[in-house]
Amino acid sequence: MSTKRIDLNSDLGESFGPWSMGDDSSMLSIVTSANVACGGHASDPETMFKTLTLAAENNVVVGAHPGFNDKEGFGRRLIPMSPIEIGRMCTAQIGALMAMSKLTGSEVSYVKPHGALGNLAARDRAVADAIVAVVQSIDKELAMLAISGTQSEQAARAAGMPVFSEIFADRGYLSTGQLVPRDQKGAMIHDAKEAADRLLDYLQTGLMPVVDGDPIKLDAQSICVHGDSEHAVAMAKEIRTRLTESGFEVASFI
Repeated sequence: MSTKRIDLNSDLGESFGPWSMGDDSSMLSIVTSANVACGGHASDPETMFKTLTLAAENNVVVGAHPGFNDKEGFGRRLIPMSPIEIGRMCTAQIGALMAMSKLTGSEVSYVKPHGALGNLAARDRAVADAIVAVVQSIDKELAMLAISGTQSEQAARAAGMPVFSEIFADRGYLSTGQLVPRDQKGAMIHDAKEAADRLLDYLQTGLMPVVDGDPIKLDAQSICVHGDSEHAVAMAKEIRTRLTESGFEVASFI
């Protein structure tokens, strides 16, 4: 890797109503970028407001995290929709978070699709193009945080928009560069030390281990730790500590 600077991001603001998900307060004291749910797979107006306020207090950069309108499935089920419908769905969610940010002193700086939507855009160029198009129509200054080596990354680069690539601390990889589906063996990494060891090896070599072949080359400016895991805070702390000890500056890509 050519840089010693790396971002640490997490998917946050995923509670809604009386239902609580994750420890956003603790995570926002560790990460440098927050992908904030905006009413599709999770969140509601009060949760958005609270998460954006906490992010501003911790000087954490904020991104919109749109997903399928599927709170029951937490946005991890594929909902049949055309690319243009997906684009309009993302527009509504991004717009909601941007409007709420005006009340909190924060600013939405990038977009990262969530869950099944993110995985679909990673492999389907038409969906990736549709999301890129609506993001650019909302604000050409918005960046895209895309899974490294996927159609999402390529679509954003082809459109000339700011794009940053991410890898996942707690997810297994396929040789295609896509994530191992959550219902398959090797999908999740739960041990913080194992996750940190893999990341540091990757940052030294640029090669990511996969479950179905030889390691693949990926580029990344950001590392994601999922905020909904019961091990999320411990893993984020371990990773940030190990990165700092190894001489990396942990800072947002924005």
